[in-house]
Amino acid sequence: MIAGRYCRASINTLRVCSSAIAFRPTFLPSTRTCISRATAPTLQQTTFANRNFFATMAIETPYVTLNDGNKMPQVGFGLWKVDNATCADTVYNAIKAGYRLFDGACDYGNEVECGQGVAKAIKDGLVKREELFIVSKLWQTFHDYDQVEPITRKQLADWGVEYFDLYLIHFPVALKYVDPKVRYPPGWFNDGKSTIEQSNASLESTWKAFEELKNKGLAKSIGVSNYSGALLLDLFTYAKVKPATLQIEHHPYYVQPYLIKLAEQHDIKVTAYSSFGPQSFIECDMKIAADTPLLFDHPVIKKISEAHDKTPAQVLLRWSTQRGISVIPKSNSANRLQQNLDVTGFNLKDNEIQEISDLDKNLKFNAPTNYGIPCYVFA
Repeated sequence: MIAGRYCRASINTLRVCSSAIAFRPTFLPSTRTCISRATAPTLQQTTFANRNFFATMAIETPYVTLNDGNKMPQVGFGLWKVDNATCADTVYNAIKAGYRLFDGACDYGNEVECGQGVAKAIKDGLVKREELFIVSKLWQTFHDYDQVEPITRKQLADWGVEYFDLYLIHFPVALKYVDPKVRYPPGWFNDGKSTIEQSNASLESTWKAFEELKNKGLAKSIGVSNYSGALLLDLFTYAKVKPATLQIEHHPYYVQPYLIKLAEQHDIKVTAYSSFGPQSFIECDMKIAADTPLLFDHPVIKKISEAHDKTPAQVLLRWSTQRGISVIPKSNSANRLQQNLDVTGFNLKDNEIQEISDLDKNLKFNAPTNYGIPCYVFA
């Protein structure tokens, strides 16, 4: 299931959530999605064939308290690369497995299907709306002040909910508006092909619109994604409402310790995406990822996972959660779905955490330029 709009037939997406299975991509050039043949059974194959599997295996995850008082599950389910055809089933079964946080975005192109999965779970009595923590993000073509609320309302309608528990600025760059009636999700290119046009919208005006979303109850909490330390410091000079969370690429090859320290100093909770490093990006035919040793196979990770009788994925996720960082992994395997949720019930030793942190290469995968997109937001 190679996905993301870059992997779905045009190079338009850059949000990451990691998968712990091996993929052999099969592109569908006439559609926005791609499929893969995974080495493990899919959720749809496994869970609906045996509903009792999740009924008996549901795992609870701890919560973190945000600076506005709202509580957020520390482990969630990322929705990037979840195929539209199976998305509703995937969300439904993830809820059944115990997931309560779902991390989505306009750009993932599957919010309608995500909402269908949520609606079915609520209808079947698996969960109440207030027990879920739904996250979405503002795409950069909607940064203009007067476009923020309308697109937020469209995304809420797609999900079939009245509010987001957390709404994030996806990337700190404003692009020229694209009418959803013309193309949705709009992607990076204004013409849908190769032209990037920036908007004059400032991050300050976009954040002001976010504060109004919170005041109107359309978003319980607001935050940012892919911000640098400099952008955070600038935001502090004009924000009336401080961001509740900062979502960033974070894995042992890209640790960003000082950015995390800055967020912690200002009581901003950090969420890590791409916790498994190059794994997701190999699926998108990214050369830098293909040339990087997989973390799952790294001797340090394998040694620590064997010492704790855990999978490499669980060790990588625990490396984050034990340091107070939230995670949003994804898997198409029923067993790995459970394993990824069960990453707070064991502790790594201090020296093991340091060993993993010492793998840092300052190696960022999720940059537009790594996809051949001429947008230098991380220059």
